[in-house]
Amino acid sequence: MKILLSSHFFAPSVGGIETVSEILAREFVQAGHDVTVVTQTKADDGTRFPFAVYRQPGPGELLRLVAKCDVYFHNNISLRSAWPLLLKRRPWVVAHHTWIMRVDGRVGWRDRLKQLVVRRARNIAVSEALRAQIAAPAVIIGNPYRDDLFRCDPGAARDRELIFVGRLGYEKGLDLLFHSLALIRPRGLAPRLTVVGEGPEETALRALSVQLKLEDQITFAGKKTGSDLVSLLNRHRIIVVPSRLQEPFGLVALEGLACGCVALVANCGGLPDAVGKAGVVFRHEDREDAAARIEELLDPRTDLNVYRSAARSHLAGHSARTVAAKYLGVMEEAMRR
Repeated sequence: MKILLSSHFFAPSVGGIETVSEILAREFVQAGHDVTVVTQTKADDGTRFPFAVYRQPGPGELLRLVAKCDVYFHNNISLRSAWPLLLKRRPWVVAHHTWIMRVDGRVGWRDRLKQLVVRRARNIAVSEALRAQIAAPAVIIGNPYRDDLFRCDPGAARDRELIFVGRLGYEKGLDLLFHSLALIRPRGLAPRLTVVGEGPEETALRALSVQLKLEDQITFAGKKTGSDLVSLLNRHRIIVVPSRLQEPFGLVALEGLACGCVALVANCGGLPDAVGKAGVVFRHEDREDAAARIEELLDPRTDLNVYRSAARSHLAGHSARTVAAKYLGVMEEAMRR
């Protein structure tokens, strides 16, 4: 099968879409398919891929690529690269990773147009919450994670309690987590928290940690990727994802589970789908409930291995090969329509 994969953002840009697009493209090739990627990411760091990558293709080149493919796969819909389907009808599969709306929650004309045109596609949603927002039938296929990288190290000293990994922005809810730690401190609990990431709220968050008298508990570790991040995750017992944002899925939670962390996530968006029975949820934007769940997980009577055992079967359904096979099944169905 000749697969044309449209990923608006792609390596060397860093993000969830970029990661999933590369994972899927590599797995499709491994399964014996001919893969070509088109992207609007102009930068090229010289990385060699086992598939062709066309960066910012012109109209003629994009039309030619669509005409040559057996199936056109959009890893997140892009109107900029969808227009050739008006001229060259091809089986079309769209995987939805984000809400079809503006960042501020408004629905613009482009969003309405996307909701209209995806009715012509075979649609995939990465979570139940996201499927409910799409104006067309969709099958749920959770995201894959890099199972070749994110793994549990049985020899690691898991000597730290909490870790947060993400952008240091208001939408990620890290300040809420700080307030939860402040609530349990009078009860004699002072778990250490490692904050991994960078962002516009870093200065404010550092000031908040001092204001709440938590600076002796919190370590700002900066940006970590690859094996450095894996090593750090393997030193922690609990990964916390306290997002205010309605996350479409929550890939970082999967990565934490794969490294042996128990996941504590906000009960919103696709985060509950991302952790399944391998994690614990707390009420969205509720610092008191988050504090109570942290206290429970830190209780010596709580057997965290129960969650780690559940993680094994949960992660198996999100392996790169398993998820890619499900995607290929949807593409084959689209070609039979």
